[in-house]
Amino acid sequence: MAKRESAPAWGDHVFAVLRSEIGYQGRAFSVRQDVVQFPGEREARLDIVEHNGAVTIFPLDVRQRVWFVRQYRHAAAQALLELPAGTLEKGEDPLVCAQRELQEEIGMRAGELLPLGEFFRAPGYSTEYMHVFLARDLSPSTLPGDEDEFLVVEQIPLPQVLTMARSGHIQDAKTLAALFLALPYVDE
Repeated sequence: MAKRESAPAWGDHVFAVLRSEIGYQGRAFSVRQDVVQFPGEREARLDIVEHNGAVTIFPLDVRQRVWFVRQYRHAAAQALLELPAGTLEKGEDPLVCAQRELQEEIGMRAGELLPLGEFFRAPGYSTEYMHVFLARDLSPSTLPGDEDEFLVVEQIPLPQVLTMARSGHIQDAKTLAALFLALPYVDE
C-alpha cells in the first residue's frame, strides 16, 4: 500500500493516513481502503468511495413547475422521484455538466443556471461533492441520454413538491437538499 501525503488536522489533533490502497476501480467511482492513525495512536481501516463529484439541478419553469425524473434505483429496489443530476467528468466544470444533464435527462436547456450551494453527499464513506443549480428560462434541447438510464420526466407544481417533500414522498437525499437550497429563490 502506498502512503498518502495528507495528514488532516482537527483542532490539535492530526489524522495521519498511514497506508492507502485502491481495492476496486469502476466506471463511476473507485473504492480505497485507508489505514488512518487517530489521536492517541489508535489506528482504523476506513473504506472510502472516491467519486469525481456531481451536480443536481432544480429546473423551474415559468408556470412554477419543477421538472423531475423518476427512475429505478437498484440499490433502493424501487423507482425514486429525483431532480436531474449527474456525475462530473474528470476536470469538468460543474456548470457545463449541469447544462448537459438537463438536456440528457429532461430534454431542456436552461437560459439561466444559478449556483445554489455545494455539499458532501455522504462524507462518512465517500468523497462525492455535489454542486446544486437552479435552472430557469427552460427551452427544448435534447441530448442522447446514458444507456443505463430509464427515465420518466414529470413536471410537478412547486406547492405540491413541498407537500411531497414534507410527507416523505420524496426520498432522495440530493433532491431534498437541493429543494432546501432553492427555497429562498422561488415563490411558494
